[in-house]
Amino acid sequence: MLDVSIAPAPAPDAPFEDHIEWARNAPATPLTPTALFAGGLADTPVDDRLTIDAPEWDYPALAREAVLRSRGAVLDIGTGNGDFFAGLGPLPKGSAATETGPAFLTARRRLEPLGIDVRRAEASWTGDVLLPFFDGQYSVVLSRFSTIEPNEVGRVLEPGGTFLTEQVDTRDGIVLNRALGVPLGWDPDAVTLDVVSDGLVASGLEIVEATEYAGTRTFKDLSSVLWYLRMAAWQVPGLADLTPAAVARHEAGLRALHMHFATGNELVDEAPRILVTARRSF
Repeated sequence: MLDVSIAPAPAPDAPFEDHIEWARNAPATPLTPTALFAGGLADTPVDDRLTIDAPEWDYPALAREAVLRSRGAVLDIGTGNGDFFAGLGPLPKGSAATETGPAFLTARRRLEPLGIDVRRAEASWTGDVLLPFFDGQYSVVLSRFSTIEPNEVGRVLEPGGTFLTEQVDTRDGIVLNRALGVPLGWDPDAVTLDVVSDGLVASGLEIVEATEYAGTRTFKDLSSVLWYLRMAAWQVPGLADLTPAAVARHEAGLRALHMHFATGNELVDEAPRILVTARRSF
């Protein structure tokens, strides 16, 4: 939980500078992808001014069911700090997790006492993220909000094994960037339901279920936007630290957005999500 014992957020029509100052000083402990992408913003400084639609499905329940039905070991790709995977326990013997980001050491401390093998997944010279495990080693592979390489998923699954993934559609965030006049730093068509499904089929998996949810993320004032951009530093990298120079570079877009909020409007951004269950044939 973040420490939210700070000055109240300025009103939407408060001076522009007040919003900048509040966002600079608000607690900004890095959140997990689950919090940012699944709507887990309770107890943050913006929990009353930033809302994210929750998908119609319940990924934790689906993951727990997959673990209960597994015939053998389970792999969690991009486990983050390991808390979610640990919560699915007791996990079968031989289960493992990967993490490439700064949470790797935290995940090891959390999961290794439970007998979970935690490893880094490194990119090859082709850019593919390779999984450091044997062919057919896992009965179930999970991945929530992390990069997947379909061929690697298919390789490490045993015959009859199940893959369950929840992904962020790469159209996420396009309205906010457009409002700020900042080009997207990624391809909005890189991760879609069709791209994910087609990649898994090409890797030899059979799609059991594939669905998408056209969620939204709603901002009520400029300070909630700025706080979010500190958390999601990849969205507008040149603005995330909110230095005077960074604000000056983006001042025109920020002031236009502030005027939008100050006149009683909200900003509704796209936040689509994808859920796919696939199976490796026997």
